[in-house]
Amino acid sequence: MTSAEKPILLDVNGLTVSFATDRGMVRAVRDVSFSVREGEILSIVGESGSGKSVTLLSLLGLHDRKTTRVEGMVSFRGRGILDLSPGELRSIRGREIGLISQDPMTALNPVYTIGWQIAEQIRAHEKISARAARKRAVELLGEVGLSNPQEAVDRYPHQLSGGMRQRAVIAMALSCNPALLVADEPTTALDVTVQAQVLDLLLRLRKDFGSAIILITHDMGVVSEVADRVAVMYAGRIVERGETEAMFASPLHPYSWGLMGSIPPLTGPRLARLKSIPGMPPTPDRIGEGCGFAPRCAFARSACLERPPLRKIGTQAALCILEEPERAALRRTVLSAEEFA
Repeated sequence: MTSAEKPILLDVNGLTVSFATDRGMVRAVRDVSFSVREGEILSIVGESGSGKSVTLLSLLGLHDRKTTRVEGMVSFRGRGILDLSPGELRSIRGREIGLISQDPMTALNPVYTIGWQIAEQIRAHEKISARAARKRAVELLGEVGLSNPQEAVDRYPHQLSGGMRQRAVIAMALSCNPALLVADEPTTALDVTVQAQVLDLLLRLRKDFGSAIILITHDMGVVSEVADRVAVMYAGRIVERGETEAMFASPLHPYSWGLMGSIPPLTGPRLARLKSIPGMPPTPDRIGEGCGFAPRCAFARSACLERPPLRKIGTQAALCILEEPERAALRRTVLSAEEFA
């Protein structure tokens, strides 16, 4: 069975997230839609502040309901989860949907050993003795690559390196064999060697457990290595989506061109300076109904003040007014043939 033939595990339609401020409700995420099939890796990529983490934390119910308004439809295995009570959501989180937090040092409780914290997660969702839960914690730490897990299980978070803490968080996320893993920038602040080990681990977990993975990142190199499909996010909207191979072969949106152009080339002469996208991402209260990227886009025009149409080419889709062949000609001014061929 191909990836496209597998059942949809998570389906998100029109997700909008607003936060209460002194100036009223401000939308941080706007009309986001995507789906994840069983065993698939979907990568959501974009700069810091684009809305990636807010999107995933909100659909998991990890927000303050007093100050946050979440609208839209989110279904997991055909069951709507946005309107579930906190208790019902807790029964899904951890057991069926695992979360790998961005910063393992703040995700782990500093006053408990990592073994105790993993065992607590297991006992919260399964009827199992403390002894059996501890044994399972040792097995999980071994499965994620920690050397001497019998000793590591009794260590506190501050006694572990960054890579070891990240593996402990992954072990916790896997403790109940979830069908979906949400990995929020799991390689941030790790050295290159440990990054590669963590990515290899995620791929092995999909192979061994059949878990689907949503990978949040701003690293296009990571995306090209592990993702089946990509969703590019900017200013609270998904501006482009498609299969990874097609996206890297011919990206449609100017923001995607900027992300790919900022990757250091592996061949050819060494660049004196890497390419960058001018300007800064807008704050949520300064995003209009038009294209959020327009103020930083070299190809913006008056039509960009209106909400851009959805352009589709094959498996790809982008929110942009540009059409072929103009798009291809403009893309060549940003990316060389070697960069996106």
